[in-house]
Amino acid sequence: MLIFEDAKGLELSSTLDCGQCFRWLPQKEVWQGVAEGRSVLAYTKGNALILEGAEEEDREFWANYFALDLDYPALQERFCAGNRRLKLCVEENPGIRVLRQPFFETLCTFLISQNNNIARIRGIVERLCALAGEPVAYGRFSFPDPARLAGFSLQELAPLRAGWRSAYLLNAAQQVALGQISEEELRALPLDQARLRLQSLRGVGPKVADCVLLFGLSRWQAFPRDVWINRAMDTLFPRGIPVCCRSQAGIAQQYIFAYARAHLPRGGEKREKKKPD
Repeated sequence: MLIFEDAKGLELSSTLDCGQCFRWLPQKEVWQGVAEGRSVLAYTKGNALILEGAEEEDREFWANYFALDLDYPALQERFCAGNRRLKLCVEENPGIRVLRQPFFETLCTFLISQNNNIARIRGIVERLCALAGEPVAYGRFSFPDPARLAGFSLQELAPLRAGWRSAYLLNAAQQVALGQISEEELRALPLDQARLRLQSLRGVGPKVADCVLLFGLSRWQAFPRDVWINRAMDTLFPRGIPVCCRSQAGIAQQYIFAYARAHLPRGGEKREKKKPD
């Protein structure tokens, strides 16, 4: 068991159920999750984060994963002092944190996420891991590595029931396995170039690219936009992202997204259809 005595206000439900990750499952008072082959039960007690099934040797990994090194209270104070509307968004759900997730897993899960809902995304991801991953604790499976997934055919991926997304998964796995898309390169490139590099993959548009940059590569300036964020920006921030948060725009985006879902009208947006390749 690992205990982090000061989780700096982390709230697990807000963080793990906000659409940024899909490998954490709620089980009564705890969350069961898998990251890079590590399967744990996570819960908070007071201000402490407790991970059952984790070893002391993995302390650095989990501290990095949950971004416990970032001073979120100070970051939120700056956001709140800099813009009154951003303050409303932060105060709506201050326990949200942006996780540092594995790059390839994030790429694949956000390819799966297109025109999908969280419950169905989780189902497809679990079937993918059971099909191509390795068994880990608590009856779960690790996420497959690129080379393993690249060896499957579309027919062999049919049990995922992922539809046209399966072709995108195979293409991504093949390009990452061959080194044509490199995590190291994407971390080093300027943000705009990294975004374009990701968009060279089949099925990756601007939103998926920014999700991968933010959630899988910790590029805090990446700012994924969907109908909720577009509506929030039009309604709350018509002049653009507030200056006070531009260097961490992606972190601010999570608070804006939560506020928009809670307070802005749904409207009548149309479901985007898959475009031909």
